[in-house]
Amino acid sequence: MQRTVKKYDPISIVIHWTTALTIIGLFALGLWMVDLNYYSEWYKPAPHWHKSIGLCLAAVTLFRLIWKQFASHPPIEGANWEKVGAKLAHAVIYLLLIGLFISGYLISTADGRAIDVFDWFSVPALGELFNNQADLAGEVHYYIAFTLIGLSALHALAALKHHFINKDNTLRKMLGVTKS
Repeated sequence: MQRTVKKYDPISIVIHWTTALTIIGLFALGLWMVDLNYYSEWYKPAPHWHKSIGLCLAAVTLFRLIWKQFASHPPIEGANWEKVGAKLAHAVIYLLLIGLFISGYLISTADGRAIDVFDWFSVPALGELFNNQADLAGEVHYYIAFTLIGLSALHALAALKHHFINKDNTLRKMLGVTKS
């Protein structure tokens, strides 16, 4: 018999909130850095940080998907349509993240250069796999990023709705606490 847990485990909680903050930070950094000119002191460091953090987030996301298979998690609260919506939103968020990682890789490696991750190691390049790869992948990356931010905002609003209107444990479970 499997017992029902009332809150998320500490690893899931840390990964969730770290991912949320990282996505917001990468989105802001990405928007800022595309307007940098060649003479800016941030012209090279900003993309380096964006790529490095993005690849670290990709590794964390892979770990998270594996961890989800082994960790117990509490049941989703709400009406049936909310439960279905939550599952669908989570699946789409993961698909968008995977799309961001792939499109970011295709942008960064189209010229055949590997991606240096914080000067710790390099991710090899496959080079240009199709014509105009960097530009096309850049467009995809841009729109996926905005879609992810929008869906993440909706996700946050849903958690706040559950907390303040439904007064259930949805948000508390991801904070590691539950109502007495």
